[in-house]
Amino acid sequence: MEATELQHFEGQFTPNEEGRLENGHRKRGGWITFPFITGCVMGLTLATGGWISNLIVYLIREFNVKSIDAAQISNIVSGCTSLFPFAGAIMADSFFGCSSVIIVSSFLSMLGMIMFTLTATIHSLRPPPCTNGLSTCEAPSKFQFAVLYIIIALAAIGSGGTRFTVATLGADQFDKPKDQAIFFNWYFFILYVSSIISSTAIVYVQDNVGWGLGFGLGIGANAIGLAMFLLGIRHYRRVKPQGSPFMSLAQVVVATIRKRKVFVSPGGEVYYYERNGVTKLPCPTPTSSFRFLNRAALKTQGDTEIGSNGSIARPWRLCTVEQVEDLKTLIRIFPLWSASIFLSTPIGIQASLTILQALNMDRHLGPHFQIPAGSILVFTLVSTAISLSIIDRFLCPMWQKVTRRSPTPLQRVGLGHVLNVIGMAGSALVESRRLRIVRSHHLTGQPGSIVPMSALWLMLPLAIVGVGEAFHFPGQVAFYYQEFPTSLRTTATAMISLLIGIGFYMSTAVIDLVRRVTGWLPDNINDGRLDNVFWMLVVIGVINFGYYLTCARLYKHQSVDQKDDTKSASDG
Repeated sequence: MEATELQHFEGQFTPNEEGRLENGHRKRGGWITFPFITGCVMGLTLATGGWISNLIVYLIREFNVKSIDAAQISNIVSGCTSLFPFAGAIMADSFFGCSSVIIVSSFLSMLGMIMFTLTATIHSLRPPPCTNGLSTCEAPSKFQFAVLYIIIALAAIGSGGTRFTVATLGADQFDKPKDQAIFFNWYFFILYVSSIISSTAIVYVQDNVGWGLGFGLGIGANAIGLAMFLLGIRHYRRVKPQGSPFMSLAQVVVATIRKRKVFVSPGGEVYYYERNGVTKLPCPTPTSSFRFLNRAALKTQGDTEIGSNGSIARPWRLCTVEQVEDLKTLIRIFPLWSASIFLSTPIGIQASLTILQALNMDRHLGPHFQIPAGSILVFTLVSTAISLSIIDRFLCPMWQKVTRRSPTPLQRVGLGHVLNVIGMAGSALVESRRLRIVRSHHLTGQPGSIVPMSALWLMLPLAIVGVGEAFHFPGQVAFYYQEFPTSLRTTATAMISLLIGIGFYMSTAVIDLVRRVTGWLPDNINDGRLDNVFWMLVVIGVINFGYYLTCARLYKHQSVDQKDDTKSASDG
């Protein structure tokens, strides 16, 4: 029997704590939820990708924004769409649950798409088009900018509230780490395939048929994604929110400070294990790492008074051992997480600058077809989607046969670091060649001039970065989901989104710093030195990889389930 069939069979007849029989019906969760969740992911990703991937071109052509400024705005927007998933995850974990956050966010995304369509069809919502070059272009009014930013905010919040909340909801439908890993691989595969379609078909419609129709297609895709999610809602296993886990972590910090002068005992008999009248057995002794935090769980006089609701009366002075260990887990993970910020920063810089390169290169495929500049990043998406399939079907089984164990998430992330550095070096070499052609044809000082060099040269470095993403993005999601405390599972999958968001903001800051300190990034990139920017990213990537290796070597896994699952896989 196949693994998916066995999982579905077990989901039908085996009740457990999270998936018990409800009202006489079969257990919720399992692979029956897969088509509804992936249908939702595909529809919402088509809607989001249609405007994000072509935002730079839309700002330049329809709102008369200068090229580098448009790239900066795009990076900020990409950062927002990556930070909002973290906020959505906190809301889902703490108060509303995944389903409610996904439904509300989907409606906000659709509202943003409707308003995008209005800006493309109502002339008063955007400045008049340029007539005789950049010198006579009229900048948008304050009202037009305000409307644009409100629309972007709505669409970004809607996109962010669904992206990784859907991933957590999907993973919650399965009990075994192996099934969760399979789901994450398919989740990213569908995410990238949908992004490919939106970055080609929808962007082509926007550039060649009309922006209004292109945004209208996004409205339809958004509606289909929301409908698919609602159709499957009766099958989903629902994990009830347990209140804000960050409040619990804050209590540990406050309790530790208040008991900073209390002696920490090496024994476990003076520590507090109960919570809401329930004792978890066996009671583990607090770990010795970050031992000063153990003070938060030390029993002192008056700490264990019980309040009227049956819980501890002084939660800001006495915490459970479980609360303390949850905070320690986050502290241990933080160095590895921080290393990934500088992995995302070069990706953000490469994405925005590559679109500017494409606008100044020959994008024709034959005499009648021209690749939209906003679609050039599709090479990364295609590379990632193909690589995800190859990794899941061939590389991982081959690795397991050779080493008798599955590749760990940290090994996948490390390989992603290496490929990312190689991709940045490839972008530097391509830009060096482009600048040589610029100088040989005397195109410097001519804004808008097209360099007689095929934009397909940009394909190779983008493809290399895409292969790296196929390794490090799923690896990071699996690592955080396995290692984070149970109360922070949704937040765990959104951690990758948070670091991507910070990475995009860092990329904006790096570009701004380079513009201020050097002359590498003028408004006309034919007069600049983008190759030096990419070489700078190579140096940063090498240093960051060394930092990552150090953190990975020092990290000790907390997830027993992961070890057991890896061991059973190697034994099989």
